[in-house]
Amino acid sequence: MRQPPSIDSYGAGGFRVSGLWRPGSLLLLDDTPTDWRPRTLADLRAEDFTAVVKAGPAVSEFVLLGMGPAQSLPPRPVREALQRGGLGLEFMSTEAAVRVYRVLLSEGRRMAVALIAV
Repeated sequence: MRQPPSIDSYGAGGFRVSGLWRPGSLLLLDDTPTDWRPRTLADLRAEDFTAVVKAGPAVSEFVLLGMGPAQSLPPRPVREALQRGGLGLEFMSTEAAVRVYRVLLSEGRRMAVALIAV
């Protein structure tokens, strides 16, 4: 079993993940960090979660969504797509999501993490 990636820091438009700088928004799915399209909450679409929904609950118990600098309700199509896929959704500011990720990672929780860069 591979070690889940750590989010060492964030800001300046990206994330330091397991020691490597990754500019832009970030998706962690099945412990694999990838670039993620949305740059702002207004830019967020249900299609941004296609890979997460396809992987389904077998890979992730829920989606931890970091929404940028502030928490806001995700667009209805996003919420509905995840619900249809059998996935829960926890949403908060990106700063809070990074902190929560660290705690949940220490508990061994399985989650997809979608973070809009700040």
